[in-house]
Amino acid sequence: MSKLKLAGLQDDTPVKVTVELPANVHRDLQTYARILAEAEGQSFQFQQLIGPMLSRFMATDRSFIAAKSRS
Repeated sequence: MSKLKLAGLQDDTPVKVTVELPANVHRDLQTYARILAEAEGQSFQFQQLIGPMLSRFMATDRSFIAAKSRS
């Protein structure tokens, strides 16, 4: 299996946010959490993945990084 983009999740103080997700995204998050749990040997709830996924997405979005540095 290929290496997942999320690994070694950092423990961080959470901020509560309520969002509505499409059903297919919810199912995929649950599946991702299960696969990551198997790969890492520990349990993950799908909610724990949302922050790191968004963070990684923004950290690799060159347009966002450029715009952020200009603001």
